[in-house]
Amino acid sequence: MVNHVAFLVWLEIGAVYRAAANRRELAEATLSRLLGNAERGQSARPAKNSPELRQLIKRMWKGNPTWGSPRIVGELQKLGIDVAKSTVERYRPRRDGPPSASWKTFLELHAKDLASMDFFMVPTVKFKILFVLVILSHDRRRIVHFNVTEHPTAQWTAQQLVEAFPFDSAPRYILRDGDSIYASTVRQRIESLGIAGIQTASASPWQNPYVERVIGSIRREFLDHVVVLNERHLRRLLRQYANYYHEWRLHRSLQMDSPNRRAARPANPGNVVSFPVAHGLHHYYLPRAA
Repeated sequence: MVNHVAFLVWLEIGAVYRAAANRRELAEATLSRLLGNAERGQSARPAKNSPELRQLIKRMWKGNPTWGSPRIVGELQKLGIDVAKSTVERYRPRRDGPPSASWKTFLELHAKDLASMDFFMVPTVKFKILFVLVILSHDRRRIVHFNVTEHPTAQWTAQQLVEAFPFDSAPRYILRDGDSIYASTVRQRIESLGIAGIQTASASPWQNPYVERVIGSIRREFLDHVVVLNERHLRRLLRQYANYYHEWRLHRSLQMDSPNRRAARPANPGNVVSFPVAHGLHHYYLPRAA
């Protein structure tokens, strides 16, 4: 009887030792696998954490405070540097105030035969109100025409349409709101150009989202940071922004490209030069010349 009990105890002790050994082997295998993955991850992407890349990302954040991480990722891609959005956000500087409100996602459509127009107001340093007309082509989001006036009229607006669409460049449709400025003179001019005018519903700016978003970008990225002296000064400022907008500004709706198309120029992160544009409020980045 005693021998039988001792045998059972021996079996129980053996089972416990075998279970402990299995757990130890499993733990060692798991630890080895994790360490191996970590080592492979570190060796596969050494450039992602290079000091030059970190410095370049910080320069872009500092030089362009109104940009978001997708814009910086796009700029880096134009330099041949493939960086994840999380890497860019890791080096984002802290803001003193609350973050700016994000824009809602707009419906992605490609309408080559569609344009839109709208007015917005800009105050001057002497508290005068200037009116800016923006005409936008939905094809690659080009600002085909803008102009400034202190006293907008239907005749003036009709003339702007002629200047915006010379010869056979008129779109098939143009979106506008129901403002009284678009009187019969403007509507007749639109028809004479072979354009079908489409009026949006009252108090529904979301029905004309592209030009509304461009106006918001002009305000947020430029006019909110400068003091306008007069009509001539505002026109000069808008020309500067329009040049930056078409040549260098990246758009998410264009797969992080500019309206005039920017070619990617590969560069080492430590060999990139920045160029200020639009009164130094924005920058574009190019490889340093050899």
